[in-house]
Amino acid sequence: MSHHRFSLTRRAALSSALALPFVGGLATGPARAAAPMMGASQTPFYRFQLGEFEVTSLLAGTNTVPDPHNIFGQNVSAEDFAAVSDANLIPADRAQFFFTPTLVNTGAELILFDTGLNGEGIVAALAAAGYSPDQIDRVVITHMHGDHIGGLMRDGAPTFVNAAYVTGAQEFDAWDGAGDAGFDANVRPLAERMDMLDDGGSVTGGITAMLTPGHTPGHMAYHLESGGQQLVLIADAANHYVWSVGYPDWEVSFDQDKATAAATRRALMDMLAADRIPFIGYHMPFPALGYVAARDQGFHYIPASYQLMMG
Repeated sequence: MSHHRFSLTRRAALSSALALPFVGGLATGPARAAAPMMGASQTPFYRFQLGEFEVTSLLAGTNTVPDPHNIFGQNVSAEDFAAVSDANLIPADRAQFFFTPTLVNTGAELILFDTGLNGEGIVAALAAAGYSPDQIDRVVITHMHGDHIGGLMRDGAPTFVNAAYVTGAQEFDAWDGAGDAGFDANVRPLAERMDMLDDGGSVTGGITAMLTPGHTPGHMAYHLESGGQQLVLIADAANHYVWSVGYPDWEVSFDQDKATAAATRRALMDMLAADRIPFIGYHMPFPALGYVAARDQGFHYIPASYQLMMG
C-alpha cells in the first residue's frame, strides 16, 4: 500500500467546494432570498436554575457609546487602551452598553434587582419573559444611578404596584437631600415603602447584601446561594468585561471615588476567581452572565455557556 501526502490550502478548498454542482434537482442559478432582511436582534431574557431559585436576566435596553476611552481607562494612555481593545477584538472608538435587571424567583417571592432606564423598557422585558409588573413582590435597588432607578415610576405612578422595596441605607442617605432629579422623581415617592440594608443584611433567605463602595458611596452587590450553588449580582462594581473586569485598576469616569472603586473591583474579582463563583454584571454583554479567571496582573472574563443549564 502506498501513502500519498497531500495538502489542501483554504483557497483550494473553497475553490473545490464552489466547483461542485448542485444535486437533487436544485436550481443552479444564483440564490435569491425570499425573505426580507430582519435587522440585528437580541433575545430579551435568559433564564436558568440556581439551586431552588430560578434566575432570569432581563435586557431592559442597550445602546452604543462613542469614545469609550473617555469612560474607561482614564489613567492609561490612548495607545495602551487601543492595544488592549485590539487584543480583545473589540473596537476602541465605540462600545455597546447593556442594561440588565435580574429577576429571582425564590419559590416564595419574585424579586427584581434594579429597573433599567425607564418603565417602558423594564415592563417590555418582563413581558417577554412571561411576567407582569404587578407580580413583582420586592424590588431591590443596588445604587441610585438613573439607569438603575429609571423604571421605578411610570407615567408618574409606581411601576410595581404590589412591591416592597429594598436598598442600602448608606446609599439612600448619600443621595437623600443631594438634589438629584432622578432620585427625587423615582425613589423619594417610594421611600416610606423601603427597607434599608447594611453590609451583610438579608433581603430574604439565601440573598445577602455586599457593600461594594466606590462607584457610589453605598453601592451594593448581592450574593445568592441556593442548593449549594452561588451567584453574585455585581451591578456596577465592574462595568465592562474587558476594560473593567480585565483591568480592575483602570479608572472609570462613572465611579465617584475612583481609588475605592478600583480596590473594590480588584477584591471582588479576586473572590469570584478564587471561588469560581458566576456573576451577573449589569452592563456586561447580554445575558451578562459569566465567570472570572486570574490572568497576569488582572483577570479574564469567561462568558457562561451551559454550566448553569445542566440541572
